Amino acid sequence: MSGIRIFAVMLSVLLLPFTTAAHNVHPGERLAPVGVADRGELLFKEDKFSYKNWNSAQLAGKVRVIQHIAGRSSAKEQNAALIEAIKAAKLPHDRYQTTTIVNTDDAIPGTGMFVRSSIENNKRQFPWSQFIVDSNGAVNQAWQLAGGGSAIIVLDKHAQVQFVKEGALTQDEVKQVMALLHQLLQ
Repeated sequence: MSGIRIFAVMLSVLLLPFTTAAHNVHPGERLAPVGVADRGELLFKEDKFSYKNWNSAQLAGKVRVIQHIAGRSSAKEQNAALIEAIKAAKLPHDRYQTTTIVNTDDAIPGTGMFVRSSIENNKRQFPWSQFIVDSNGAVNQAWQLAGGGSAIIVLDKHAQVQFVKEGALTQDEVKQVMALLHQLLQ
């Protein structure tokens, strides 16, 4: 191997840890504060949709699964098994909430209208769930999440991170998250 190739391989190996776990979300800590003023939280009242400003300070008070996803169907599908498990568990709405943050800034060009329509349909079907439409990618930037995919974050009622993973959860991780939710809700 030439010296340049060896140097390139060594450099890529050294940089690999920095590219795979770049997020700043860590168990035992609170999330970096962030607000979403462009769009924000989707509200559904009297058969009408509206938006209000949202910020991460509002996350305390309930056990939560935050699903942060790019505005792409492939990102939504990455952790569909967890969402189905949560639906089946019928967790108490007074102490638990799913918060889905959709980064519509990370959508396939020209699909924004379809993404928002899908979010509205989900809000209509699950009115107790929280949906945040982040048109500028503010949350993605604040939490330093990878683009194009999905991240799952479990918070306790004090808004401290208990679990975090970017990308698709394995079946064992889905079971782990569900066991953690039941423990946090005791």
